[in-house]
Amino acid sequence: MIGALGTLLCFAVTPVFARRAALLLGSLRANFWRLFAATLLLGLWAHLAGRGTGGVAFGWFFFGGIIGFGLGGVAMFQSLPRLGSNLSTLIVQCGSAVVAVMTEWLWLGTRLSPAQLGCAALTLTGLVIGLLPRSRPRASPAQWATGVAWALLSAAGQGAGAVISRKAFATAAAWHEVIDPGTAAYQRALGGLLVAAIVVLAVHWRRPAVPRPPGRAWPWVTANALTGPVLGVTFFQWALRTTPAGIVQPIVAAAPLLTIPFAAWLEGARPRGTYYCGTVLAVAGVAGLFVWR
Repeated sequence: MIGALGTLLCFAVTPVFARRAALLLGSLRANFWRLFAATLLLGLWAHLAGRGTGGVAFGWFFFGGIIGFGLGGVAMFQSLPRLGSNLSTLIVQCGSAVVAVMTEWLWLGTRLSPAQLGCAALTLTGLVIGLLPRSRPRASPAQWATGVAWALLSAAGQGAGAVISRKAFATAAAWHEVIDPGTAAYQRALGGLLVAAIVVLAVHWRRPAVPRPPGRAWPWVTANALTGPVLGVTFFQWALRTTPAGIVQPIVAAAPLLTIPFAAWLEGARPRGTYYCGTVLAVAGVAGLFVWR
C-alpha cells in the first residue's frame, strides 16, 4: 500500500510538468519524449541491477505497456482538447478504476469485500465532486461524442493495463521468479514507447514537419518522465505486485485532486468550494482502503 501512496503523490505532480512540456512540443511529441527518457532511465536500472528484458512474464508486462501506457496514453491526449482537462481526467480516472475491478474479477477471480468496494466508491464520488466542471465544454455534438469515446478508451486501456500487470506478477510467481518493480516498469515502458513512436511517425507521415527534440523543454520533459513513467509507474508496479488492482486503481485515481493545489501554487489559480468537499470524501475513501486492504 506504500507503493499505491507513492504512485498517488507522483501522479499528482506529473500533469503540471506534462502540460508545460506539451505547450512547448505538442502533446504527442511530449508524450513520446517523456517515454523515451523514462525508458532510458529505467533501462539503466533494469539491465544493471534488475532482469532487463528477461523473465517469463516479459510478454505480459510488455503487452500491459502497449495497452496502458501506449493506447491509454494516446487516447487520453486525444480526449483532452475535446473535453477539457477536468472532464477528461474525471472519465479516465473513474472509468479505469471500474474497469480494473471488473476485469480483475472476471479474468483473475479477485473479489473485493463490501467494505473495500464501499471505500472505492467513496473515493470516486469525491473525485466526481471535486473535478466536475462548472459547465459542459463548448464543443459540437460530434466533438463531444468523440472526446467521450477517446476518454472511455483511455480508461479501458489504463484499467486493463493494471490488471495485466497483476497477471504478469502472478505468472512470474508461478515460475518462482521475482521481478522487481523497476524492471516491471521498464518492460511496460518498452511497450508504451513502441505505441508512442508509431503514433508520432504516423502523424509526421501525414503532416511532414521537422522533428523537434526537447530543447528548452527538456527540464519539463525530464520532470514529467521522472514523476510519471519512472518513479510513478515503479511505485505502481510495487503496489500491484501485492495488492489487487481494484484497490490500487481507486487510490491512484485520487491523484488529480492533489494536482489542483500544486497547479494553483505554480499558476495562481484558486480551487472551487466543491473541490474541498470532494477531497474530504476521497481522503476518507483512501483511508478506508488502507484500513480494509
